[in-house]
Amino acid sequence: MKSLTVKLILIFLLTSWIYACSDVKKKDSTSVETELSLETKRLIKEADSMKNLEPETVTAYHSERSAGGAHDFYSEGDYWWPNPEDPEAPYIRRDGMSNPDNFTAHRKSMIRLSQIAGSLATGYMLTGQTSYLEALQPHMMAWFVNADTKMNPNLLYGQAIMGHTTGRGIGIIDTVHLIEVSRALQLMKQEGVLKQDELSQLESWFSSYLDWMTSHPFGIDERDNGNNHSVTWALQVAAFASFLEDEEKLSYCREFFKKTLLPEQMAANGSFPKELDRTKPYGYSIFVLDAMVSLCQIASTTDDNLYTFTTTDGKSIKKGMEFLFPFLKDKSKWPYQKDVMHWEDWPVNQPCLLFTGLAYDDEVSIELWNELPSEYDNPEVVRNMPIKYPLIWLTKDQMKRL
Repeated sequence: MKSLTVKLILIFLLTSWIYACSDVKKKDSTSVETELSLETKRLIKEADSMKNLEPETVTAYHSERSAGGAHDFYSEGDYWWPNPEDPEAPYIRRDGMSNPDNFTAHRKSMIRLSQIAGSLATGYMLTGQTSYLEALQPHMMAWFVNADTKMNPNLLYGQAIMGHTTGRGIGIIDTVHLIEVSRALQLMKQEGVLKQDELSQLESWFSSYLDWMTSHPFGIDERDNGNNHSVTWALQVAAFASFLEDEEKLSYCREFFKKTLLPEQMAANGSFPKELDRTKPYGYSIFVLDAMVSLCQIASTTDDNLYTFTTTDGKSIKKGMEFLFPFLKDKSKWPYQKDVMHWEDWPVNQPCLLFTGLAYDDEVSIELWNELPSEYDNPEVVRNMPIKYPLIWLTKDQMKRL
């Protein structure tokens, strides 16, 4: 392969840390900083800034419009607005246009948790210092264990719409930001950072939520939605099942991907028609492919590799990347309508580029991932990044091929 880019060097060094002998994990932090790239230093600096943050859970905010209690997550449908002809009438839908007056505090708090968890987990992986994982313990306990501050393990009041419903199945997409929280918990579990009773209580919360989202009518509705919502439902199930070592649900996700998600959502040319039909077709196309590729990353096994799966009519993740890659490389070539909002904010360093680049030994995709912005704070972009810290998901086999 060609010379490694800055982020490939980062990945190589990360692999060396994860899979080398244990004394590498204990190397002096000064020498580690000397060896690692500028991007690595940025990530460690970010993780350091997260170490002393105080927990902030759903109990810190409450909306008078919520039908739930203090411990219930609440959000409102992004594209629903007051009726200008009658402010007291049920809200009306304006697809793609986010209502800035909707209640978003719980979502923002959960995104904050995901960024803290992803950043600190990355800091741990890059340095071997368990102090990064230890800094996560108060956040995990506040969100999922402590009686005064924990969130109830359901999404009964997600994506509510004034005048229509107090909650909907599609609200489950909001907990996509718990995916990297569950990955951080895996690392905490592996390193013995948590006491056994703490781990048991955390596993109990995620087990309860996983059972709810796979059995409650809202969860079934989300699973069967038919577009990016179905994909992110499966992505969450796979991530939470991975933390819980629930092989039955992981197997279900693999079959769901092969028999439903891929064949029913992808067109013959690798596009996703249900996303192209939206008023933000570019952003939604990126989002659904990121989520589907991330599902492959989490759920694939040596014997059941979703990256190499192809339907009988030729649909595959590789075909999906072949469709989207030219437009990630040069957005001006996008042949469909521009997004009604945030057209200028995409793309960033989308995880689909890194994950498929490694899966298919495709340096061009990895180089594009390296070139695209790795720092972004636009709320719409952050909200629609199912994986914000891809380095914590890399596998040993992928690293060996660099």
